[in-house]
Amino acid sequence: MLAKDLRLAVGRLARRIRQLYTNASDDDVSFTELAVLSRLEREGPHTSAQLAHLEKVTAQAIGTVLGGLHRRGMVSRGPDPVDGRRVITVITDAGRGALDSREQLITERLAVVVDSLTEEERSRLAAALPILVVLAERL
Repeated sequence: MLAKDLRLAVGRLARRIRQLYTNASDDDVSFTELAVLSRLEREGPHTSAQLAHLEKVTAQAIGTVLGGLHRRGMVSRGPDPVDGRRVITVITDAGRGALDSREQLITERLAVVVDSLTEEERSRLAAALPILVVLAERL
């Protein structure tokens, strides 16, 4: 069954990338914390409610994540300039540094493996990428 095979293959790849991300540094940044930093880097400031919704975690879980990142100086929090009742979270230079070093390492590791594929395998992988993005967005 295609769906089962896809789940197994993507799950295995995702677990391996998660392991690489979390083991890439000794700063104890969790995968969820890295996901939040990555989102803040890509999309800009968010409220904790927005982050909880986008990351599909509870408000309590995102509060714990943001608290830990804030204590380590990887995010800053301040009032929303439009609505002062809301708190906005922004990635800091320290957060970008933690994210950038991991992304570079993971990209380099992936590049070595991708380069070891045949030309046909690389072409098939490149053709599959847009479909994988669509699947991720629809889940």
